[in-house]
Amino acid sequence: MLLVAASVLLAAPAWAALPESPDQLLPDAPQPQKPARAAAPASAPCPAGNAAKPAAQSAGKPPVSPGAQPGTQPAPCTPQKPVNWYERFTNGPKVKPMTPREKGWLAARNVVDPFNGLTILGISAISVGINAHSPVGPGFPGWGRDVGIGYTEDITGQFFGTFVISSIDHQDPHYHRMPKAKISRRVGHAIEQVVWTQGDNGKPMVNYATLVGFAIEGEFANFYVPGQQTNLRATAERYGISLGLAPTDNFITEFLPDVARRIHVRDVLIQRIINQVAKTSGP
Repeated sequence: MLLVAASVLLAAPAWAALPESPDQLLPDAPQPQKPARAAAPASAPCPAGNAAKPAAQSAGKPPVSPGAQPGTQPAPCTPQKPVNWYERFTNGPKVKPMTPREKGWLAARNVVDPFNGLTILGISAISVGINAHSPVGPGFPGWGRDVGIGYTEDITGQFFGTFVISSIDHQDPHYHRMPKAKISRRVGHAIEQVVWTQGDNGKPMVNYATLVGFAIEGEFANFYVPGQQTNLRATAERYGISLGLAPTDNFITEFLPDVARRIHVRDVLIQRIINQVAKTSGP
C-alpha cells in the first residue's frame, strides 16, 4: 500500500501539467504578417550641368534621382529653377499698391540697411579726412559727430519722403526701371524721375516726395548741422544742390544691374549695392 501511495504522489504533478483538451497539445497557428512596404525613395534635385543629365531624360523619360538602388523604382528628381539674381530688377516693384504701413517699413529698412550704414561711415570719413578744420572737428570725435549728422539727415529724408508724403499723396516710393529702353531714354528717365514719378494707381504724377521732402529735410538740417548758414538764400542753394545730385541714386538703380550682369560681379561690396538698389530706396 505504501508503494502504491508513493507512486500516486509522484505522478500527481505530471497529471496536473497535462492539458485539459487535445487542442492545447498543438502550438498556436502563426499569424499572417503583412509584407513590409518599402520606403519610397525621397526625391532629390536634378543634377546640374549637361554632362550630369540622366540618360532617361534624353530618351524622353522623366529624370530620376541619382543614387537609386538597382531593382527599385527610383523617384523622379525635382527640377530646380536657376536663381536669377537680377529678376527683381526686371520685374520692378510689386503691382499691388503699398499701404502706408508698408511704406513706413520700407523707410525703416532703408535706414538700417548695412550698405546705407557703410555709405554714411565712408562719406563721413572722407569729409573729415580732407577737412580737419570742419565744424564737426578733427579725428574720431569729429568723424563720430559727422556720422550722427548723416544718420539724422537720412532718417529725416526717409521719414518724410518715403513714408509721410508718399502716404498722403498716394505716391509709389519706388524707382521704376526701363531695362529694355535705349541708353539715352534711360538716362532721361532717371533724371525725369526726380520731378515726375508714378502714383499708387500706376498713373504719372508729380514727385512730391522728392520736391517737398528735400525742402523739409533742408529746413530741419538748419537746426542740428553745425557751421552752416541758415538764411533763406543759403537754404535755397542747398536745396538746388540736393535736386541736382538726386539723379545719382537713380542712375545706380537703373544701370548697375546691367553692369553687374555683364561682368559677372561676385564682389561682396558690389553685391551689397545690388541688394540695396533692389529694395529701391525711394526718394
